[in-house]
Amino acid sequence: MAWHRVAGWALWILALGWASSAWAGQPQLNLPRIPLQAGMHLISAQVASTPAQRSIGLMWRKDMPPHEGMLFVFEQAQRQCFWMQNTYLPLTAAFIDDDGIIVNLADMQPLTTRAHCSDKPVRYVLEMHQGWFAQRGIGAGDRIRGSLFAGQ
Repeated sequence: MAWHRVAGWALWILALGWASSAWAGQPQLNLPRIPLQAGMHLISAQVASTPAQRSIGLMWRKDMPPHEGMLFVFEQAQRQCFWMQNTYLPLTAAFIDDDGIIVNLADMQPLTTRAHCSDKPVRYVLEMHQGWFAQRGIGAGDRIRGSLFAGQ
């Protein structure tokens, strides 16, 4: 009798593993969006605010419109580090403080596990196509405007 229980649990665990792996590799396309502004440039940012959403981020995306990005929102300011495992798009991460000021930028190469970190504690990280900020002359010290940032 005990063997049947163990076998039943084993089958259930295998089925659960298969079901979760069936979802693996799927990009997040339906997260809530928020409008942001960098200078005169408008951004439509998907908001990744839960641990699960943040852990997937822009993984498995093969394309993204030029004016879109992903804003990662953390519960508290701390040194944030990002990598590009399972991420096909070359991205630039803007590490942003509570007031919307860009602390630093990091260009990140696809499909790597090299860590790119904020220079100081931040609550927000905005990922855009690599070069998006540079092409618009936006850098450290510039402000991103949006309803999530303090005083805006």
